[in-house]
Amino acid sequence: MSKTSTARLNVGLVGLGRLGRAYAKYLAAHLDSARLVGVADVDAGAVDAVARAFDVPLAVTDPAALIDDPSVDAVVIASPTSTHGDITRIAAHAGKPTFCEKPPAIDLASAVAMQQVVADSGIFFQLGFMRRFDPGYAAAKARLESGDMGDAVVFRSSSRDQSRPSVEYANPAMSGGMIIDMGIHDFDLARWFMGDVATVQTRGGVLVYPELGEVGDIDNAVVTMTFRNGRLGVIDLTRHGVYGYDIVTELLCTKGTLRVGYQQETPLLVMTKGAITTDTVPGFLERFRHAYVAQLENFVDNVLDDREPPITAADGTEALRVAVAATKARERGQRVDVAAITNDGTIAS
Repeated sequence: MSKTSTARLNVGLVGLGRLGRAYAKYLAAHLDSARLVGVADVDAGAVDAVARAFDVPLAVTDPAALIDDPSVDAVVIASPTSTHGDITRIAAHAGKPTFCEKPPAIDLASAVAMQQVVADSGIFFQLGFMRRFDPGYAAAKARLESGDMGDAVVFRSSSRDQSRPSVEYANPAMSGGMIIDMGIHDFDLARWFMGDVATVQTRGGVLVYPELGEVGDIDNAVVTMTFRNGRLGVIDLTRHGVYGYDIVTELLCTKGTLRVGYQQETPLLVMTKGAITTDTVPGFLERFRHAYVAQLENFVDNVLDDREPPITAADGTEALRVAVAATKARERGQRVDVAAITNDGTIAS
């Protein structure tokens, strides 16, 4: 598909949860090169509400009906992770360019199968690791690639949710578990900035929310990594940040340090007797609002301009492989070689 100055891509959106509704708004109102022509979700009420809010002509509860409709040029998948593979398969069969939210799947075998479907079909496929499109992360990547910071030798990343998700969502059968669900972004950034991960060690536990332990999940973890080039990394994850949503990444380089992230949402200090206070970042949609819009714009322009996707199905599979290795490392209480994680998610003997 070749882009002209007036070209617009007709997009169908699958999944209308919290993120999906935000994507509907972005596609309908923030992207000049996109037109939201269809939405699908198993929740008929959500479909009706979003269709009315954004004047979307095609509103269905069956993703296949949306994808197969001739008015839909491309597909954006924001449905639950467990559905990504099946919906991608339908889009691949229809030959529709596809954007899919991370992670590709909750288990490695499904991610590998999904990657194969994409490869066999030859469709354009872009995976949604939105942090790469955040202005701070993009600037850090550009600065690192310029060479003026020297070599990055230590990677440190923190992901802190203000509170836990629902117990139903946290169940590893639904989310893959905290290390996969939360850590997948950090593992992708680790690979993006530092290269492939060789080994991981993990300590984690149920330290705050016993109800998460009852469904087999944890609420805190620390993962240490050694990269194939011998450099080091550490990631800390928590479901109990309390004060706000806090995402920070630091790259210790031979000529300085790059730090991405902020804790203060509004540039306002409230100064009273004996105290100076600020607000905090309330959640992921507020923190990465611009990144979400930028990655959707990038997807649309890539399709219109026949450009290669910057984030592929393989990127999702390999970030998930590191996350699976980190999960196994916690379960076993020992270091795990990432290369030993087979495509079915087990450790090669």
